[in-house]
Amino acid sequence: MEMKHGLIQTQRQQLIITQRLQQALKLLQMPTLELQQALKAELMSNPMLEEVDEVDDERETPDPAPEAEEAAPAEKSEEQEVNWDDYWPDAFDAPTAPRTSDPDAEFYERVPVTVTSLGDHLLEQLRFGDRSEEEILIGEYLIGSIDENGFLQTTVDEVAEALAVAPERVEEVLAMIQTFEPPGVGARNLQECLWIQLVQRKEQDSLAARIIQEQFDHFVNRRFGEVARHLKVTTEAVQAAGDLIATLDPKPGQVIAVEETKYVVPDLVVERVGEDYVVTLNDRNVPRLRISSAYAGAMRKDSGNAEARTFIKDKLSAAKWLIGTIEQRRKTMVKVMRRIVEEQRDFFDRGVQGLKPLTLQQIANQIGMHESTVSRVTTQKYVQTPRGVFELKYFFSSGLQTEDGDDVSAKVAKDNILTLVNGEDKREPLSDQRIAELLKDQGLKIARRTVAKYREALRILPARSRRRYD
Repeated sequence: MEMKHGLIQTQRQQLIITQRLQQALKLLQMPTLELQQALKAELMSNPMLEEVDEVDDERETPDPAPEAEEAAPAEKSEEQEVNWDDYWPDAFDAPTAPRTSDPDAEFYERVPVTVTSLGDHLLEQLRFGDRSEEEILIGEYLIGSIDENGFLQTTVDEVAEALAVAPERVEEVLAMIQTFEPPGVGARNLQECLWIQLVQRKEQDSLAARIIQEQFDHFVNRRFGEVARHLKVTTEAVQAAGDLIATLDPKPGQVIAVEETKYVVPDLVVERVGEDYVVTLNDRNVPRLRISSAYAGAMRKDSGNAEARTFIKDKLSAAKWLIGTIEQRRKTMVKVMRRIVEEQRDFFDRGVQGLKPLTLQQIANQIGMHESTVSRVTTQKYVQTPRGVFELKYFFSSGLQTEDGDDVSAKVAKDNILTLVNGEDKREPLSDQRIAELLKDQGLKIARRTVAKYREALRILPARSRRRYD
């Protein structure tokens, strides 16, 4: 068979996601705070955009687009020929992107600009006092090897080799660091960390200290009977010592290594008005955009500078598109939230017990949108409701069947499991099988393995680890 080179022309349909469409999807997924920063960046880069001041809020902004387009007719680019109605069902008629007006201003707590790290805290204690240069050198190296939880991530021999000093000298400096605040810092493992804290509490002669030193493996695996047998004490005494050990901090460094305070700003607000729930968009801090009248007027003038006219025309097109996209984002978010409120009305009336199983596909089918659009709307966004602030994803969960044939949310089952565990007899804790039987008595069909999965999600220990002996 002879092989030849040639050109073949074929025709096929293909959906192309343009740069503008990609930007629209990103804007839709952005939380309010990120959107605020993105719009401020657009204001800096596009001279055709300007922010509406509160003073000018009631002025009607004319749309310069028709006159501008008449003054400068041009060939449509390939990107402009995209029919945006195929992607966004609502028209972009508004010349500005409105926002919810709320006279009640919110003031947030002032937080420190800088946060003291664990290393800085330890170095301050190291340098406070009469220390030799060698001690400071070794101490700085050791502190630099302590992680955010307060544990030493190197060995004494490695430090001694790196600094060319005796291992005994490193041990002395490490013992000094282990007396610093917070208690337990500088330990090489959990056992040493707990022991250091007991020593600082002057509990080194207690039963708790003996357990840490001699029976630590049995203790962490909750084998209290074995601990009692080896130490020749009662199980109740081991339980009491365990309660004391439970007051110690397994990650002492976290006391200092605190992350910067983060606030959740709700993107939507649900308020009860009479018997109805009203959904509003919490966008009063988002810049309100409009077309700059100064640059729009330049389009009407008969200017011979074709390059300038082309620049202004491109920026005008981008500004109009951005304003329309922001308005479409606003409509989409409110539409999705209203539908969620309708579907989860029992939750807003009665709390978590009224939560129903709900999927993204159900909401998408009911409002005539694609499931991926609903997913973008509900990702990393929060809503303020009369029952607290929730992530939008909270309202979506799988369902479990009841004896009556109805479906309830999996979150209801988790809440019931938590209630049963909190009310159990700690000397005879409920097994997963027993919890499943009690839930069945309440009319909820659930398997033992499902109970175990939900219990682990709630970070509840198994029955044998929850047992108490006093």
